[in-house]
Amino acid sequence: MDKQVSVESLPSGNASPGQSLSRQHNVVDLHNVELTLSSRAGPVDILRGLTWSITQGRSVAVVGPSGSGKTSLLMIIAGLERATRGQVLVTGDDFSALSEDQLADVRGRRIGIVFQSFHLVPTMTAFENVALPLELTGRSDALMRARALLTDVGLSERLDHYPAQLSGGEQQRVALARALAPKPQLLLADEPTGNLDKATGRSVVDLLFRLQKRDGATLILVTHDEALAEQCDVVVRMADGRITEEASVGALAGDLAGELA
Repeated sequence: MDKQVSVESLPSGNASPGQSLSRQHNVVDLHNVELTLSSRAGPVDILRGLTWSITQGRSVAVVGPSGSGKTSLLMIIAGLERATRGQVLVTGDDFSALSEDQLADVRGRRIGIVFQSFHLVPTMTAFENVALPLELTGRSDALMRARALLTDVGLSERLDHYPAQLSGGEQQRVALARALAPKPQLLLADEPTGNLDKATGRSVVDLLFRLQKRDGATLILVTHDEALAEQCDVVVRMADGRITEEASVGALAGDLAGELA
């Protein structure tokens, strides 16, 4: 039987009105979540009975071998994949009770996502890539907010450039600005440095953590990079669709010191 995993933190005072959770400070609550997908060889169990919660403002790294379920976990939390069984509560909403349109609305207002591939619209400028999602949610300050975020990520001189005119690092900075533009409660990052060289990846990661802490967002970061994972408050390890271990970074450092002593 899988153990229940809970990331402890102080309650947040910025839960959105109308949230359905009695424990509104939990940004993510998963209860016995399973994901089974079809294949030519038959059903494949991707996630196996996950029970896990995350409170506001923490940074959590999810690590594990390829195929362990890391990205699938992120997709479930983002509402981009439906759990086969179990309950998925994110930013106060029961995702199993929401329509696709409602899920899209939650993502647009409360969840920011940064992928390994930048997923920018090639026919839109950097400014348009950040401003349009805000305009679609009806924000009156969409243009001002887009300009401010692109300035925050160091692209104030590149607003009118198209993705093909930007370097990989600049494109990922645009993607980060787009993810942070609605001031999300939850920020999801799936191997955000995977397509970048080491130096560029480091600058993007430093920016990611700085802006996450400034805005008080909860960060879930999927990565293969152990050094990057240990910059987070908590490291969660997955294998075979299950959470096998969780520890605060301080505890990990203490365990390592004990092994070296």
